[in-house]
Amino acid sequence: MEAAEQKMRHRFWVLVIIVSISGFSQGMLLPLISSIFERDGISSTLNGLNATGLYIGTLLVSPFMEAPLRKFGYKPVIIAGGLVVLVSLLSFPVWKSVVFWFVLRLLIGIGDHALHFATQTWVTSSVPPERLGRSISIYGLSVGAGFAVGPMFVPLVSVFEGLPFIVSAGLTLMAWALVFTLRNDFPETAVGAVSEGRFFKRAKTTVAAAWVALLGPLAYGFLESSLNAMFPVFALRNGIPLTMVSLIIPSFAIGGILSQVPLGILSDRIGRRPVLLIALGGGVGAFTTAAVFNTAALVIMAAFFVGGIFCGSLFSLGVAYMSDLTPKTLLATGNLLCGIFFSFGSLAGPILGGWVLETMQGSYLYLFSAILGTLFLLTLRGKKQTAS
Repeated sequence: MEAAEQKMRHRFWVLVIIVSISGFSQGMLLPLISSIFERDGISSTLNGLNATGLYIGTLLVSPFMEAPLRKFGYKPVIIAGGLVVLVSLLSFPVWKSVVFWFVLRLLIGIGDHALHFATQTWVTSSVPPERLGRSISIYGLSVGAGFAVGPMFVPLVSVFEGLPFIVSAGLTLMAWALVFTLRNDFPETAVGAVSEGRFFKRAKTTVAAAWVALLGPLAYGFLESSLNAMFPVFALRNGIPLTMVSLIIPSFAIGGILSQVPLGILSDRIGRRPVLLIALGGGVGAFTTAAVFNTAALVIMAAFFVGGIFCGSLFSLGVAYMSDLTPKTLLATGNLLCGIFFSFGSLAGPILGGWVLETMQGSYLYLFSAILGTLFLLTLRGKKQTAS
C-alpha cells in the first residue's frame, strides 16, 4: 500500500513539473513574439491575430484528442504533445516569418493541449475525491507560476534572438524526459453508446451533467487573455504610466498564486460550488472597485491583486467541480471540455474587450464585473449533486 502511494505521489509531481514548464513556454512566447514583431514594425492587428494561433490550435484538435487517449493511454499522448512543442520551439529561430510563426504557434497550441489534456485527466482520474481540490490547485499553481516566470526570460532576446526559444526548448526537453519514468495507464471506460460513441455525443452528455463547472475555465480564460491583451491599452488611454501597467497586470497573477492551494483545500472541506460562488462574488467586488477608481493606478493594482485572490483559481476549481459532477467514464471528455471552454474565453476576451474599448471605453473594467456577475447567477442555479 505504501509503495502504491509513493508511486502515485511520484507520478503526480512529474505531471506537475511537466505542466509548469508548459506554462513557462506559453508565458514566455506571448510577450516574446509580440515584442519581436513590434520591433520589426509588424502592425498591432496582425500581431494580435498571430497570437490567436495558440488557442485556434487547441480548438482545432480538441474533437480528435479523446480517441488516442483511450486507445494508447496517458503516457504516449503526453510524449507526443511534448515532442510537438519541443520541435516547434526549436523551429522558431530557423526562419522568421509571420505566417511560419503562426503555424508554429498553432502546433504549440496542439501539442500543449495534448499535454495538458492527458496530464489533467490523469490527475482527476487517479486522485481520491477528498484530496482532489488540493491536488488540482497545486496543478493549477504550477501552470500559473510557470506562466508568470516565462516573461522574465524575454530579455534574453537582446543576447541572441533565438536564445529564449532554445532555453525554453531545453527546459521542455528536461521535463519531457521525466515522462519516461512513468508507467502508462488508461482512462476508465464503460461499455455503451455514450462512452464509445462520437466525441460530440459524449460532449453533449457531459455538458448536460456538468455545464455549471465549465463556467470557471470559461471565466478564467476570458479574464487572463483580456487583462493581458487589452488592459494595457485601457490604462495608457487613462493616463496610467507604462511602468505601473507592468506592475498592475502581474498583481492579478500573484493574487491567484497565493490563493490557489488554500481555496482548493477549502473546496475539499465545504464543496466546490460554495467556493466558486465566493470566488465569483469576490471578483465582482474587486473589478467593480477597479472600475470606479479607473484612473488611480495603486487602487487598480490592489483591486487586481484581490481579484486574483478570488478569481485566479477559477480554472482549477472548475476542473475539480467537473470531476465531482461527471461520471468517471466521461472524465476524459470533461477535461477536454474544460480546455475548450478556456479557449473560448481566451478568444472572446480580447475581442469583446477591444469592442468595449472602442465603443464605450469607460465601461471596460465594468465588463469583467458583468461577466463574473452573470456567471455567479448561473452557478447559483447550477447543480449541487455529485456524479455517482
